[in-house]
Amino acid sequence: MKRICTLILAAGLLLGAATGASAIDFKAKGQWLMGFSEGQGSPINTFRDAQGAKTKGSTEDDFQAAQRLRLQLDAVASESLSGTVYFEIGTTQWGQASSGGALGADANNTIRLKRAYIDWAVPQTDAKVRMGIQGVALPNVAGGSAIMDTDVAGITVNYKFNDNVGLTALWARPLNDNYVDKNKPSQSNYLDNMDLFSLMLPLTFDGVKVTPWAMYGMVGKNALKSWNDKTNSYDAIGTRDGNPQFTLRPYPGLTGVDNIGKTGNDYGTAFWAGLPLAITLWDPLNIELDINYGYMQGMGRFDAVKNGVTKRSSTERQGWLAKALVEYKLDWGVPGILGWYASGDDGNPKNGSQRMPSIVPMGNFTSFLGDGNMGWVRQDYAIDYAGTWGIGAQIRDMSFIEDLSHTFRVAYFGGTNSTGMVKYMDSASAWAYGYGENTSPYLTTKDALVEFNLVNSYKIYENLEMNLELDYVINCMDNSTWKKANGGNGGSFSKQDMWKAQVVFAYSF
Repeated sequence: MKRICTLILAAGLLLGAATGASAIDFKAKGQWLMGFSEGQGSPINTFRDAQGAKTKGSTEDDFQAAQRLRLQLDAVASESLSGTVYFEIGTTQWGQASSGGALGADANNTIRLKRAYIDWAVPQTDAKVRMGIQGVALPNVAGGSAIMDTDVAGITVNYKFNDNVGLTALWARPLNDNYVDKNKPSQSNYLDNMDLFSLMLPLTFDGVKVTPWAMYGMVGKNALKSWNDKTNSYDAIGTRDGNPQFTLRPYPGLTGVDNIGKTGNDYGTAFWAGLPLAITLWDPLNIELDINYGYMQGMGRFDAVKNGVTKRSSTERQGWLAKALVEYKLDWGVPGILGWYASGDDGNPKNGSQRMPSIVPMGNFTSFLGDGNMGWVRQDYAIDYAGTWGIGAQIRDMSFIEDLSHTFRVAYFGGTNSTGMVKYMDSASAWAYGYGENTSPYLTTKDALVEFNLVNSYKIYENLEMNLELDYVINCMDNSTWKKANGGNGGSFSKQDMWKAQVVFAYSF
């Protein structure tokens, strides 16, 4: 509570001081969320290791109550200059002392700086610049960004040549000065930066919009390492900071992947490209198509084990993805079909991974496995389309009563990864490791998931909305395939379906 008061006092002083100095227009906006959820979010009921020891798949409470607050303050000097600061307080679990929700409610809540940037126009030009920590989503249609959609520090420059052609340039720095060298402290923060450079070309014509883009990345050899005090070793996957993991390396369930060898390269090369296309020319028909490619250079090798035999394996990763959405708008709703296909691993870790790498994927074709709608209370999973394929149908924005709307979806998720990769996995439950990182599971060609969503939104007042969401996921993972993990010594698991029922009240101003 003291931190909140300090924050409000600081904002008040800023308002008073700045108002007296110049004509600055201050605008405040934000959102309160209050959510209540009952559900089962783990795809595994129990797991047994090779010695027969039994472990529950999840010890999370079925019922959760939580709240979150976001506040944004804009200081607008003119149409050519403004500054924005965006704070987040939450998520506060009701009854949880560490997040300030316990009896008395006087704990030190975590106040996060979500965004902080300035917007300014280059004098005498049509160029606009944004500098600072900002939200960046790479151009996408049809199911959200499969590569990066998050807050990141950087500089974005937009220039509009005419009504049809524009250009956007981006430099972002997701990581720097996080590496700690326990053996040589003087080399901490050395070669641990990740820098991304992107060009986007939005083209807009009558009924057609296409934005070809490309992004080059420099990844320092220590950028994806962080010291793990619990294991007294380096985590080879890297910094996560609340986001889904950086999928720039092979799947974490592979044997030996936590012991990646040294590399002679100071920096690794990363590259992505995309072609999102939206066609509204035949309105009310809407067509969206998105094609992506990604590559991450191998930086060190590791020893994967299959049936007791060691195979020297590569950390290179590259792959592609195509996804599409076709909708037809009617008076009572918008029915549509959706689908995607992504390349998968070929069963040979020696030549690296054939799944598309990503920074922070935020696929949203569905609500439970995807970012979708109102997936806040239970922190559900953003779809990492890599190594999967799927097809689905939806009817969104159905409305038969004023201020009440509904969206219904059903989707089938299949895998494109070879079943041969399972023998290199360290345990029978390795397919579910992605759930611990808020990303999709590892699906082989014999695995599947079927998801159903019903999202209902009711506008109580102009600024207050209530959302009721019901989700169910049928778990069709193939036990016989995954029992072959670690040469048949990876134990076994008991799978279960997943479900969720939640109500969220959102007050936005």
